[in-house]
Amino acid sequence: MTDAHSAKPAKDIDWDEIRRRLETARAALASGVSPEEEARILKTRAAALARDSRPEETAAGQLEILEFLLAYERYGIEMSCVRETCPLKDLTPLPCTPPFVLGLINVRGEIVSVIDLKKFFDLPEKGLTDLNKVIIVHDEDMTFGILADEILGVRLIPDEGTQPSLPTLTGIRDEYLKGITGERTIILDGKRILNDSRIIVQYEE
Repeated sequence: MTDAHSAKPAKDIDWDEIRRRLETARAALASGVSPEEEARILKTRAAALARDSRPEETAAGQLEILEFLLAYERYGIEMSCVRETCPLKDLTPLPCTPPFVLGLINVRGEIVSVIDLKKFFDLPEKGLTDLNKVIIVHDEDMTFGILADEILGVRLIPDEGTQPSLPTLTGIRDEYLKGITGERTIILDGKRILNDSRIIVQYEE
């Protein structure tokens, strides 16, 4: 006979949230995306669902990041701050905004502002190409997109595999720095970016 009090409920798994994400992914796939885009969406969703269902794995001395290119350098941001990635298309410029604000995009009916970190970090400019993607970052209070020159994928970084900074990283990049790997991937502090009033763009329809 099983002691009901001894069984541990799966508190860490929010099945309603997982079902919601799957429905969102299905809706995106039904909207006529290409096979390549379909594979990218499924890969991103699978990584997010794996993170939600196995939180103990990434908590034990590892950081899960989405790695991407900015001005020919490798950057990463915590997957805990990443909602999804999407192509940069149908961008609507916003007048009277800082230069680093590219504009607005429509993500399945949701209006999302897009930030160009190259301009915000004063990095070398690079023209927009078909490889450009938008990383949708979010927390409980804020959602916006970050422009990426190219998405490289999701990876796990051991805590001991990062160092605090490099002498060549100064100014605003160092302010948002979470760590740097041995391969020189610059890991950004997603929570700090999401809560910085200088980046937040207030938009009302």
